[in-house]
Amino acid sequence: MAGRVYLVGAGPGDPELLTVKAYKLIKNADVILYDRLINPEILEIAKPDCKLVYVGKEDGKHLKTQEEINNLLLFYAKQYETVVRLKGGDPFVFGRGGEEAIFLKKHKIPFEIVPGITSAVSVPAYAGIPITHRGLASSFAVITGHETPEKAKSSINWESLKDIDTLVFLMCVNNRKYIAKKLIEIGRNPKEPVAFIHRGTTSSQSVVETTLEKIVASNLSIKPPSVMVVGKVVRLRNLIDWFKPEVLLKLQEEIA
Repeated sequence: MAGRVYLVGAGPGDPELLTVKAYKLIKNADVILYDRLINPEILEIAKPDCKLVYVGKEDGKHLKTQEEINNLLLFYAKQYETVVRLKGGDPFVFGRGGEEAIFLKKHKIPFEIVPGITSAVSVPAYAGIPITHRGLASSFAVITGHETPEKAKSSINWESLKDIDTLVFLMCVNNRKYIAKKLIEIGRNPKEPVAFIHRGTTSSQSVVETTLEKIVASNLSIKPPSVMVVGKVVRLRNLIDWFKPEVLLKLQEEIA
């Protein structure tokens, strides 16, 4: 009799941003297969005899391929009652959770999806950047920043990003110049504000503010993992009085 696999989103980093369900599953899991971006404090929630299996990935350093991770899920599900596949953010936002769900379904392994708070929204929020804002930004898109310039055919519909108010790129640090160039090429303002938020929601969070043209022209010191936010909303960051109607009205007029 196979156990059950839980594809769990661990949120953006702060352990207090775990969902109640995720917390309970981590606490009671027999096995946890976890990614590189999982905060070590979250793993401390696990019971002492829980088997912790690191399956992290980073550019050029894949400890395990996706196929190997899939097979590990199958292996442990046949031996243990509760297997948690722990992913940063949400498992279905560039987390390859869909691929793992299809694999488990194919092999008749019971599984459950446990959504997490995606870093695409929560990390900018913790940095004081609302990705939508009345009168300023009514649309946003979340885009992979992992695609390299060498790729023969882009999977990103770049033209569609021209008129979206706020763009959020994940896994983008190494390709930030390529991204900035592409956005300028499709017609976005070279002076459009950009923020890179490093290790958002954690005690080591830091923010670098810049513009598209400056990203292209200089070698800014940006460390992974960082979320890249492009749009006028970046200018709302750290404005202590931005929530006051009279100040907000003036600011919106300036930005527009």
